Amino acid sequence: MKPKRILHTAVALLMLAATGCAARLEPAGLPVQTPVLDTAASYERIVQPDGAILPLKTWLPEGSPSAVIVALHGFNDYSNAFARPGVYWAKKKSIATYAFDQRGFGGAPHRGIWAGHATLTADLAEAVELIRKQHPGTPLFVLGESMGGAIAMAAAANEAIHADGLILAAPALRGRQYLGILPRAALAVTYRLIPWLRVTGHGLGIQASDNIKMLRALGRDPKVIKGARIDTLKGLVDAMDAAVEAGPHLRIPALVLYGARDELVPKQPTLDLINALPKGIGHRPAVYRTGWHLLLRD
Repeated sequence: MKPKRILHTAVALLMLAATGCAARLEPAGLPVQTPVLDTAASYERIVQPDGAILPLKTWLPEGSPSAVIVALHGFNDYSNAFARPGVYWAKKKSIATYAFDQRGFGGAPHRGIWAGHATLTADLAEAVELIRKQHPGTPLFVLGESMGGAIAMAAAANEAIHADGLILAAPALRGRQYLGILPRAALAVTYRLIPWLRVTGHGLGIQASDNIKMLRALGRDPKVIKGARIDTLKGLVDAMDAAVEAGPHLRIPALVLYGARDELVPKQPTLDLINALPKGIGHRPAVYRTGWHLLLRD
């Protein structure tokens, strides 16, 4: 086939792919009920105002907790991300941990489809209020890992959550300003033409950890999503942009945890965040020299 004909064919295929294939978004629906925190049944859950059921996991100490953590998992992960630290915090530190599957992930509705970071921050705000009522007068902290950190930052900057502090474990900060021209262009073009295309990170040579046993276990876990649609990746980048913008506006203390071997979130955006945090509030960075991206899994 001649080069000119190849070009025409490629253009025709792209136009065909784009026809009737708009990007998909699944935000929260209209409120239909009062939100509910249900920890009594064997199937723990948070029911949002639109009726969406978000599976919940809890790790509770014996007696009254010294503090409460509301935990948000990372991209393609789910609430089980906090199983090991949750058990430790409950047994050794008398800390209660509540972790729920965010929309589009784990066992939550519309698996693999982006809900929009506005919906995810609203879900977090409802969860925080419900859990705070469960433990009145107890210090409450929002822990966000990777994507969860971006959502927590956006919610805190908009004053959508009432927490005593943030714990940001390798927060996802790789927004557009850190992507470079070619990745930004590729995302914009593919989002416009083939938003439904599912891609993976295979072949990129990037690891989330050197803990191979743990990574293989994640690969076998059916609730961990492998790969992502282009429109979902675009939504993640939007959330990371919001997190980058949120940094200078965080008015509650934030503990920023970063692994020096993190291959998913580069050092520069994390350093920029640390430098952008308002002074005199009690923000604190902690860098782990041998840490990778999945600090809490490791």
